[in-house]
Amino acid sequence: MRIPLALALCSTLALACCPPRKALPAPEAPPAPPAPPPAPVVEAPRCPEAPAAASRDDRVVVLEGTPPVPEALKQRMAQYQSIRRATFADLDAEGRRVLVTTEFGSSAQAHLVSQPGGDRHQLTFGKEPVAGLQFVPDGSAVTFTSDAGGNENHQIFRLDLQSGQRTLITDGTYRNEALVHSRDGARMAFKSNARNGKDMDLWVGDGRSPAGNRLLAQVSGDFSPVAFSNDGGKLLVLEYKSIEHSRLHVVDIASGQLTAVTPESEHASYRGAVWDRDDRGLFVASDREGDFLELYHLDLGTKKLAPLSRDIHWNVGTLAMSDDGKTLAFVVNEGGLDRLYLLDTRTKKRALVSAIPEGVIGVVRFARKAARLGLGFESATRTADAYVYDLKKKSLQRWTESETGGLDERHFVPASLIKVKSWDGLEVPALYFKPRQPTGASLILIHGGPEAQATPTFSAFVQYLAAELGIAVIEPNVRGSDGYGKRYLGLDNGKLREGSVKDIGAFLDWIATQKELDPKRVGVYGGSYGGYMALASLVHFGSRIAAGADNVGISSFVSFLENTKDYRRDLRRVEYGDERDPDMRAFLQGISPLTRVDQIKSALFVLQGANDPRVPVTEAEQIVKAVKAAGKDVWYMLARNEGHGFRKRENRDLSQQLLVMFFERHLLGR
Repeated sequence: MRIPLALALCSTLALACCPPRKALPAPEAPPAPPAPPPAPVVEAPRCPEAPAAASRDDRVVVLEGTPPVPEALKQRMAQYQSIRRATFADLDAEGRRVLVTTEFGSSAQAHLVSQPGGDRHQLTFGKEPVAGLQFVPDGSAVTFTSDAGGNENHQIFRLDLQSGQRTLITDGTYRNEALVHSRDGARMAFKSNARNGKDMDLWVGDGRSPAGNRLLAQVSGDFSPVAFSNDGGKLLVLEYKSIEHSRLHVVDIASGQLTAVTPESEHASYRGAVWDRDDRGLFVASDREGDFLELYHLDLGTKKLAPLSRDIHWNVGTLAMSDDGKTLAFVVNEGGLDRLYLLDTRTKKRALVSAIPEGVIGVVRFARKAARLGLGFESATRTADAYVYDLKKKSLQRWTESETGGLDERHFVPASLIKVKSWDGLEVPALYFKPRQPTGASLILIHGGPEAQATPTFSAFVQYLAAELGIAVIEPNVRGSDGYGKRYLGLDNGKLREGSVKDIGAFLDWIATQKELDPKRVGVYGGSYGGYMALASLVHFGSRIAAGADNVGISSFVSFLENTKDYRRDLRRVEYGDERDPDMRAFLQGISPLTRVDQIKSALFVLQGANDPRVPVTEAEQIVKAVKAAGKDVWYMLARNEGHGFRKRENRDLSQQLLVMFFERHLLGR
């Protein structure tokens, strides 16, 4: 799984309780000393019904220790704050309409594009962002998911494209996701933890109302629908135990019988799977027989695997099958850069789609009735947009051209690939954004996951740092990152955890050898697991790091594992270790930043969403409290209408403005 590190920017506070009586005055930007003292907590206006003296705290965004954002900074960042992205979601049957999500307001909403370069016709107008967009097979409606305040209890909705009527088709309370439609549109399948809040059972329905839903198969663990068979009688299902261990099953729709089609004894990963044209086999991406994920054909009768990409020594990921079953599209991740191949399923011959430039490919979808393939694409210097590839003409056409705030793409800083030899001789890859006018300062930006991969996606935040401030950005793929084989992926599991933290030390050593970089002006920043890595880096290398920021990060592995949502706990224990085992519990406590706060010497900024089901808000609260108790200052931003990361524009934008101020102060001395 790759997690793009793109973070958008903006300038205003949102109020969930009600509109403010009047806007907060924008502070002027008077001359400031190099390190002004933190301002008091910034209070958002209260609702009219809440008297000023009320004890209830109605702030949606709580800021502690942070200075006000100067108007001059808002203006400097305005162009970058206006950069948009159009995330491709689906292509209709005739290949004439494209679904994308775009953020014109506060959150990402569904839009329909009916021709290349055409206007984006907005379909949804909710306060919460939408995801999982897809056409129903006949094209008359769109289905999508949305949650409330980042709680990740996703609900599935159907939007009729003629009437505009929006219908909730799940329970409205529990977590529902992984929606797939049958080929004829008569059924939909999804997973839900409605039975006990933990196990993700398999459900089917008519896709029109909750009344048509029924429990198909009760399971223990996390089971996701992948695709209906072509005849609609079976459902392909993925059982996910960890990124390194998953299994495939087939469910009979009539009886609900679940049958495993991959061995229970093997420890292998299956990342992609599609039915072949006669429903007698599957095309799958698996590391079953090697270090990398390969493309195979799996015969369901004999259970034999036929390798189809053994000469490609990189991971095969996304798979998509044409409606006639004659062409399989698959994406290969070559060290973070994606290549799209088309495979003739009869001859098993493949061809590289050379029309796609170097970058990262998102969702891939075939048109059912036309020789067209829709896809999302972006690069380090090009924001995300929707494209359509014509299989007959072998040509790629850009359907959306997202706004870049008036900035020329040539202004953006490209990413180069570097490799650094770590403490034990292991080569660790990274993306390096080298400013054209370097200031000597650098920021190590660490991805989450932990099994994610930093790839050259477009980030307005990174571009602002590199292109405007002259701060070099290094995005390492420390051991444990995806994309470099399953051996590399497992190098940080359990008691090997701090090996990945030591990799950051290797990058600090590398920075010291670069003539354009100053080893005394280095910052670290990460989100989720990357937040833990940032905190751990401050513990291990505090004297070598000037400042660190932790966004929804883990401060104590024990409290994290005890408090993360039930449906995630066992999955995380596989990666981090089981805190119920006394020996492992002692180890996890020993490596947790919370128990080593006395070793943090650098400036710290903590950001958190109050509704986070993955890394609970208590992880942020306890590290902030401990750092303060140790007599150190810490900036803290809490968004009460967010979950695991800031998805609402006003919150993301404010957080980015504060991050820029934080790193300007501690890395540039401003």
